[in-house]
Amino acid sequence: MLRRLAPLLLLTAAVPAAAQIPQVKDGQLLVEGKPFLVLGGELGNSSASSREWLGPYWQKLKAMHLNTVITPVSWELIEPQEGKFDFSSVDWLIEDARAHDMRLVLLWFGTWKNSMSTYVPAWVKRDERRFPRTTGPDGKAQEILSAFGTETRDADARAFAALMRHLREVDGERHTVVMVQVENEIGFLPTAREHGRVADAAFARFRGSEEAFTVDAYARFTEVVAKAGKREYPLPMYVNGAQGRPGKQPGEYPSGGPLAHLYDVWRKGAPSLDFLAPDIYFPSFAGIAAGYARPGNPLFVPEANNAGEAHAAANAFTVIAKHRGIGFSPFGIEGIDEAGAARLGALYGLLGSMAPQILEAQKANRILGFSPPVTFEGQVDETPQVQTLGGYRFTVSFVDPWTPKDKQVAAEHGGMILWLGGEDYLIAGSGITVTVEPADGKGRAGLDRVEEGRFVDGKWVPGRVLNGDQTHQGRHVRLPLDVMGVQRVRLYRYGG
Repeated sequence: MLRRLAPLLLLTAAVPAAAQIPQVKDGQLLVEGKPFLVLGGELGNSSASSREWLGPYWQKLKAMHLNTVITPVSWELIEPQEGKFDFSSVDWLIEDARAHDMRLVLLWFGTWKNSMSTYVPAWVKRDERRFPRTTGPDGKAQEILSAFGTETRDADARAFAALMRHLREVDGERHTVVMVQVENEIGFLPTAREHGRVADAAFARFRGSEEAFTVDAYARFTEVVAKAGKREYPLPMYVNGAQGRPGKQPGEYPSGGPLAHLYDVWRKGAPSLDFLAPDIYFPSFAGIAAGYARPGNPLFVPEANNAGEAHAAANAFTVIAKHRGIGFSPFGIEGIDEAGAARLGALYGLLGSMAPQILEAQKANRILGFSPPVTFEGQVDETPQVQTLGGYRFTVSFVDPWTPKDKQVAAEHGGMILWLGGEDYLIAGSGITVTVEPADGKGRAGLDRVEEGRFVDGKWVPGRVLNGDQTHQGRHVRLPLDVMGVQRVRLYRYGG
């Protein structure tokens, strides 16, 4: 085995009690036995292949209040020669994350990455006999390894198991790595299923559609890999799905991938996975996220469009508040521009400061999230949304009444409401206006007290009391545009 970094070898110790290993329980990610909210950013595919290249970016990520970096780990780097492992690229990632007080989610770029097989080691690429490729309908070989290659599957599983064993040895007490993604955007392109002698023979015996055939093969392959890794170190594991455009057929999108309409097959075929996750680059974020937000499948979006995208805050509130998700992460985080970094930093600063309150509210079912739905074509539904919490009915508008309509983009607005108990609430976000009435229809609801403020070390630090113009003389609670803020609100009833 090749050289490992000496400082990490000093950390090798017995694995701690299973209860302290990161796990997904009751819809939340637990780290050190406590709920953890992932405020993440995913690195570009090649960014983690060079410590020197990535080094200057850590402080930038820290300044945006990230608490987790989602990073690729590729098979070709850790097993450059068969059976000889080099984990130095993993070790320095762990070291540098610890130095900046961050966690890691590792993306296993094994047999498949975005449908292709470009991250496998050269000794796999060059041996088509042991590691068969798929062929197109024209009979020509593709740079895609077959899901029916048992030696491919077993070699991938051995490498993944070695990675997880190494993580247990160097990180089993510190838990810098909190989750692992198995493969990356599995799914077959450009046809609904793979072709080749073995695949064609298997399909001839299969009862079902071409996509059903593909998802069955992928799920069973992935289960072998994930199960081998979990035997070594049972961190939470998931797969991520690249989404299809409306009206497209299998093969026009990654056929058989971990998509919402294939959820049941994936969960049955790969029970070692903890959940399925969507990668979402389309405007219809809320609709796609809703397809994955189901019992037993906590919502995590590892690729929430490109970093810097203006709708990030609205989408984050959809994941974390509306669906009580475990985390949010834009892609290409190291390449974010200055304006995008400011927006994401403000969002993560708010969410990070409120994380204890958010996590407790998620667990107690005392949180609501609001953002305007957007179609795939980009049409925004600005209709105010109405929900009930703690005996009051809240109406949330996404069009700011104090700003000319042509000077605002409602799709970028969003927020959340947390019930603290009694008549006390936290209302946070940007660009929303909230009115309140009793849920039972008796009397009216008034604003007893509205404070703007912030959380510091888990404690509320009040600022101005907003009982005048800022609440339109007690008519509503308003979170201004272009400012990510939180207000503490005490309600009362009258006239009932």
